[in-house]
Amino acid sequence: MSWGDLLAILQGAVVTVTLSFAGILIGSPIGLALAVLRWADVPVAASAVAVYVSILRATPLVTLLLLLFFALPNIGIAVDPISAAILALVMSTAAFNCEVWRASLMNFPKDQYEAAQSVGMNATLRFRRILLPQIARASLPGLVNEMSLLIKVTPALAVVGVVDITRAAVRIGAETYEPLPPFLVALALYVPIVFILVSLQRWIERRQIRAEAA
Repeated sequence: MSWGDLLAILQGAVVTVTLSFAGILIGSPIGLALAVLRWADVPVAASAVAVYVSILRATPLVTLLLLLFFALPNIGIAVDPISAAILALVMSTAAFNCEVWRASLMNFPKDQYEAAQSVGMNATLRFRRILLPQIARASLPGLVNEMSLLIKVTPALAVVGVVDITRAAVRIGAETYEPLPPFLVALALYVPIVFILVSLQRWIERRQIRAEAA
């Protein structure tokens, strides 16, 4: 492997991290909104969310990506590979995160919510001060697990030409006829990316424990 090959894999790592975190940052709050709609049992919307989540969770990311990339132009919506990749990641992340958030909402003691309502807190304040801090703490391990899985499925984006870590490693291995070195480099890049996520989760959890003990 040359330095140029190593640089190509590092550029793929930038693409992997950028697209993954775009999917996470956009998809996680959307997943929360969907979970709240189901938890609140909003007429029609709750059923629509349940159908959406069921379909998206059953659809492989690569299938969803190809559908978006080839179907949207047929209805007059131009989409490039990066846009299609981000949209697919957001849709998939929102569906999986919805279930993580909803599990925490289902386990939330509603008497706290009702007590806050009885003292005059409006719905927005109850959600922000009472509900969200507790479900965020309970959902954190599940959310980080989904984030890690999202990063590890980004090689699927290669089907529309997005050059991530794995796609770059495959190309270099094919050109040099030495596939092992680029894949070892790829592995050496994936591990710290996921490790950073897990370390961030543990840091947040330690801060929460210290705040509760204070």
